[in-house]
Amino acid sequence: MLYFARWKIILIIAAAVVAILLALPNILPKPYQDWLAANTIAKPMVLGLDLQGGSNVLMEVDRKLLIESLSKQQAADVRVALREVKTGFRVNLTPRGVMVNISKPEDVDKAYEALSKLRQQVDGGIFSSGVQTPLFDIERNGQQINFVFSEKGLDNKISGSVDQVLKIITNRIAGTGVVEASIQKQGKDRIVIQLPGVGNPDEILKGVVDPGVLSFQLLCDVQPMNTANEKPPPDCEAFPLKEDAKQSMWVKTASNAKVDGQDLVDAQPAFDQSNQAVVSFRFNQRGALKFGKLTADNVGKPFAIVLDGVVQSFPRINEPILGGSGQISGNFSVEETNSLSVVLRSGALPAKLVPVEQRTVGPSLGSDSIRSGVVASIIGLALVLVFMVLVYGIFGIFANIALIVNLVMVIAIMSVVGFTLTLPGIAGIVLTMGMAVDSNVLIYERIREEWRNGRTALNSIETGFKAALATILDANITALIAAVVLFGVGSGPVRGFAVTHAIGIFTTMFTAFTFTRLIVSWWVRSTKPKTIPL
Repeated sequence: MLYFARWKIILIIAAAVVAILLALPNILPKPYQDWLAANTIAKPMVLGLDLQGGSNVLMEVDRKLLIESLSKQQAADVRVALREVKTGFRVNLTPRGVMVNISKPEDVDKAYEALSKLRQQVDGGIFSSGVQTPLFDIERNGQQINFVFSEKGLDNKISGSVDQVLKIITNRIAGTGVVEASIQKQGKDRIVIQLPGVGNPDEILKGVVDPGVLSFQLLCDVQPMNTANEKPPPDCEAFPLKEDAKQSMWVKTASNAKVDGQDLVDAQPAFDQSNQAVVSFRFNQRGALKFGKLTADNVGKPFAIVLDGVVQSFPRINEPILGGSGQISGNFSVEETNSLSVVLRSGALPAKLVPVEQRTVGPSLGSDSIRSGVVASIIGLALVLVFMVLVYGIFGIFANIALIVNLVMVIAIMSVVGFTLTLPGIAGIVLTMGMAVDSNVLIYERIREEWRNGRTALNSIETGFKAALATILDANITALIAAVVLFGVGSGPVRGFAVTHAIGIFTTMFTAFTFTRLIVSWWVRSTKPKTIPL
C-alpha cells in the first residue's frame, strides 16, 4: 500500500504542479491574467453575480397569449379534421378552449370520433418522462363538442415551453458575447437571467427575448385602404408595417401560401448592392424545397416577410428562388441586423416572455461578499491546520500539505473548466476543507487503533490506509449523490454550491489516497519508524 512505482510518483507530483500553475492566475494582476487567458488555458475563475455584481432579470411566460395561440392552433386542426370527414361545422374560441358546433345531428358521431384524436398528448417532464397527459379534455353536449384545457396538461405544456425557451435564450445570449450568463428555470413558468458584470441589461436583452417568429407569406389579392373598421377577407390576416405601424397589410394564412422560418439554418448580417444593412439567410433542404415551390408558383406576385407579426418588407417575386437562401431587408440599422441574426439563428421562442422583476447588483456588494467569503475561508483553513498539527503532530502536517494541494486543485479545475464561483460556491470550498481533513482523520485513527492492537509501525500504517478506504469511499459517494441531486433540481446559487462540493469530493479522494499516502511513504522510507507518533 505504501509502495509507489516511479511513474506513479511522477504523475502525482505533476498533477500537483499543474494544479498550482493553473490556479496561479487567480492571484496575479489583471494584465497578466488577460495575457495568460489569451495565450494559454490558464485563466482566473469567473465570478458569479453575487460576487462581481451585474443584473438579475426575472421573466415569465405570457400564459394568456400562449393559451390564445394554442386555442387558434387547435381550431385550425379542428377545421382540417372535419373537412376531411365532410362534416358541416362552426368553430368558436372560448376562454376555456375551442367550441365546435356540428351542423347535422347525424354527423355528430363521426365528428366526435375524428376530433377525439386531437387531444394533443403532452409529456409530463423529467420526473414522469414517457407519461403522456392530454392538453385538452373533450366534452360532448348534443351537437356541441368542446375542447377544454386540462389543468395538468396545460401546466406540462407551459413547463415544456419554458424548457425550450431556456435553450434558445442560452444560445442567443451566447451570441451576444456575454460571458457566464446564468439562465435558470424558476417554478413552471418563470426564467431567471443573471448577467454578471452587466450594469444595464436592456442592451443585452434587447432582441434576446423577442419571439423571433419569421414567416414568408403571400399578400392577399385585396389590400386595405387603411380606413377605420376594415376587416381582412377570409384566410387573410392583418399585420402592421415596420415603417409605419398605423398602416397594415393583409397576408394569406393558408399553409400553402406561407413558409415558416423554423427551417432556417443560418442568418448573418450583410449589406446589399446599394450598401443597405440586410440579413442574409439560408434554409435547410426541407425549407429550401418549400421556399422554392412557393416562389416558383407565384412569380410576379409580392410576398411579405413577417417577423413577430410585423411586415418587415414585401418584395416582388421576380423569379423562383431555388437556392434556399435570400435576404431580409427593411431599412435596418447595422445593430438591428446583428441582433436579428442572433435571434433567427437561435430559433423562434415557443412562448412570449414578459418581464416581472429587474434588479442590479452593485460592485460594492460583490466586493463585500468576496471579502467576507475569503475571510471565512482563511479563518476556517487556519483553524483546521492548527487543529491537525495539535492532534496528530507530524501526520497532521502531512494532512495539511495535502489539504492545501486539494484546495489548489479545486481552484484550478474551476478556473480551467470555466465554472462560475458564487458565494454558496465558497461555502462548498469551505465544506471541502472539512471533508478532506475528515478523510485523513479516519485514516489516522485507524492507524492509531492498529498500533494500539500490537501491530508494527509499518503494518499499522499499511492497514490503516487499506481499512479506511471503504469507509471514505462510502461517505464520499453518498455526498456526491447529494451534490448531483442538488445540481439537477436546484437553481443558480444551489448549483454553485453543488459544483464546488462535487469537485471537492474528487480532489479529496485524490489527495487522501495518493498525495497523503505518498508523503507518508517518503517519511517511512527515510525514518524507518519503530513507533507511530500519533
